[in-house]
Amino acid sequence: MTSPLSIRSFTSRFLPALTGLALATSCRVAEPTLQPAAASMPARFPTAATADSASVATQSWREFFGDKNLVGLIDTALQANPDLRTAIQRIEIARASLQIQRGALLPTINGVASAGVEKFGDYTLNGIGNYDTNLSPNIEGRQRIPNPTPDFFLGLRSSWELDLWGKLRQRRQAAYLRLLATEKGRHLVETSLVAEVARLYFNLLGLDNELAVLTKNQLLQERALEIVKVQKRAGRANELAVQQFTAQLLRTRSLEAETKQRIVASENELNRLLGRYPQRIARGLPILQQPLPAQVQAGVPATMLLRRPDVQQAELEMVAARADVAAARAAFLPSLTLTPFVGVNAYRASVLFNSPGSLAYGLLAGLSGPIINRNGLKADYRRSAAEQQIAYNDYQKAVQTGFEEVTTNLRGLGNYQRVFDLQQQEVEALNQAVSISDDLYKANYATYLEVVTAQRNVLEAELNLTNTRRQQFLLLIDLYRALGGGWTANPEPLRK
Repeated sequence: MTSPLSIRSFTSRFLPALTGLALATSCRVAEPTLQPAAASMPARFPTAATADSASVATQSWREFFGDKNLVGLIDTALQANPDLRTAIQRIEIARASLQIQRGALLPTINGVASAGVEKFGDYTLNGIGNYDTNLSPNIEGRQRIPNPTPDFFLGLRSSWELDLWGKLRQRRQAAYLRLLATEKGRHLVETSLVAEVARLYFNLLGLDNELAVLTKNQLLQERALEIVKVQKRAGRANELAVQQFTAQLLRTRSLEAETKQRIVASENELNRLLGRYPQRIARGLPILQQPLPAQVQAGVPATMLLRRPDVQQAELEMVAARADVAAARAAFLPSLTLTPFVGVNAYRASVLFNSPGSLAYGLLAGLSGPIINRNGLKADYRRSAAEQQIAYNDYQKAVQTGFEEVTTNLRGLGNYQRVFDLQQQEVEALNQAVSISDDLYKANYATYLEVVTAQRNVLEAELNLTNTRRQQFLLLIDLYRALGGGWTANPEPLRK
C-alpha cells in the first residue's frame, strides 16, 4: 500500500515536469503556408500610346458621359438600385463584425444578482464544517450558518482574455480588412451599375436608329411596290415582280415590329436598374451623332488595374485570409484569462448590504492551452490556409482578367473604328446603287430583281452600320469599367 508521503513526494517531483511538458506540447504551432510567386505584369497595355498616359478611368462618370439624359439616368440608378442598396447593407454587416472583434480585446463586465440555496449532507466537508462553526463561541446571531444554506450575491463579474500572442488582434485585423473589402464590393456594384445603365442607354439609341432605318427603307419599298404595280397594269411587269416587292416590304415591316418590341424590353430593363416601374426613357442625340473620343488612353497597367474595385476587393480578402491563418496558428498557444469579481455576498438577505462585512472580491488568473484533443484547431488552421490560397488565386485571376478585358476593348475600339469607316462608305455606295437601280428600272435597263437586291443590301448595310456604332460605344463603356472607372470614394472614413 502506497503511503500518503510517497504520493506527495511523487506529486511534488513530477507534477511540475508534467505541467511543463503539457504546456510545451500545446505551444507547437503549424508551419506557415507559402504562396507561389506571381507572374510579373507587363509594363504597358498593347496598343497603348505611351506608358505614362493618363487613363480615361480617372475621369468621373459625369465627365466621361457627356449626354445629360444618360447622366440623369445614372444618378437615379445610384440612388434607387436594389443591388447597390444590398451592397451598402453588406457593409453594415461587416462593420458589425468588426465591432464584435474589437470587443473581444476588451474585458467583459456583467452585473450579477443571484440567489441560491444548498443543503449539505451531514457527512460532507461543508456539512461538518458548518456544524462545527455554529458551535464556536465566536459565532452568534446572524453569523450562524443556516442549513439549508442560502447564497445571495450582488455585484460585478468580469472576464478578460489577455491577447498574449496576437490571436485576437489578428481576428480584428481580418474583420477590418473584410470591412474594407465590402466597401470595394460596393464600388464594384457601382461601377457595374454605371456601365450597365450606359450600355442599355446606347443600346436603346441603336434600336431607335434601327427603327428609323427600317421606316426610311419601308417608304422606299412602298414607293417601289406602287411603281411595279403601275408597270404591271401597263404590261411592263408581271405578278412575280409584284410579289417580290410585296414580300420584301412585309419582311421590313416584321423587322420594324420586332425592333419596337426590343425597344420596349430594353426600356423596361433599364427602368428596373433605376429601381422604378416601366416608363418611357428620355433620349439625347441619335447614336450616329453621339461623339466618340478621338483617342483613348489606358494608363499604366500596375496603376490602373489596381484601381479596379474587384482587384482591390480580392487583394483585401487575400490579406484578411492571411490574418485568419495567423489567428489560427496563435490558437495553438496557451490563453491567459483573468476573471475578477466584486460585490456583496451573504447567506442572509438581511445582512447583504452590511458593509464592509458583506463585501466580497476576488481575482482568478487561468492559463489554458490545448493538449490532447487539438483536431478542431488543426482543422481550423487547414481551412484558413486553404482559404488563403483561394484568396490568392482569386486575386491573381482578377488582375489577369482585368488585363485581358482592357487589352480586348482597346484593340476592339481601333478595329471597330476601321469597320465603321468602311461601312459608311458601303452605305453611301449602296444608297447610290438604289437610286441608280430605280432610274434604270424605270428606263427598262434593269430588272426588278436588281432593284430588290439593291434595296435589301442598303437596308442590311445601314443596320450593320448602326450595330457597329453601338458596338463602339459598348467597347468604350467596357474599357471604362475594365480600368476601374465609374465609382466614387466613400466620404465616411473607415476606422480600424
